[in-house]
Amino acid sequence: MRKLLFTIILILTGLAVKAQTAEEYFNKGYLKAELNDFKGALAEYTKSIKINPNDAETFYNRGVSKRNLKDFKGAIADYTKAIELDPNKIEAYNNRGLSQGTLKDFKGAILDFSKAIEIDTNYANGYYNRGLAKASLEDYSGAVEDYSKALEISPNAGDAYYNRGLSKYRLGNLSGACQDTRKAQELGYYASNRFINSECD
Repeated sequence: MRKLLFTIILILTGLAVKAQTAEEYFNKGYLKAELNDFKGALAEYTKSIKINPNDAETFYNRGVSKRNLKDFKGAIADYTKAIELDPNKIEAYNNRGLSQGTLKDFKGAILDFSKAIEIDTNYANGYYNRGLAKASLEDYSGAVEDYSKALEISPNAGDAYYNRGLSKYRLGNLSGACQDTRKAQELGYYASNRFINSECD
């Protein structure tokens, strides 16, 4: 009986150490990512996943590290796994969409941004990023709608004003384009300066 109890205690202790070790590897990975050591972070997250393969946050963070290392396909795979484990993980949909956009799969990106918006209708990044993807497909009217929605939620987003201005320009609305790019400039988004100097009075 004592031997059986001792064995059970050893098993329970081993499980506790195992879970703690996965968390420790995760924390090491997070700290390395904060220091922009994405290769180091990737290695730590992978160790954590080997111990606990059911943690959405670890897969998500490893996907972020892979994206920063320009392994976009690998990042997409990790974001997909994170979504499988946590179907409401809005950041995973958003970042998977960004990686798909980088690989020129703008339709796939739009699906992911739309899913993020479905989860949270006030997710400004989802509207903004979907606007970028629509503009890449030359759906400038759709892009203007998404940038406008992003600005309703986040009215000081200079990049949204700038990109809405560019889409308006593509639609032949120069006055609207200049109004938006000037607003972006006013908000400190100085990438708009070049457009203003070349196209606006």
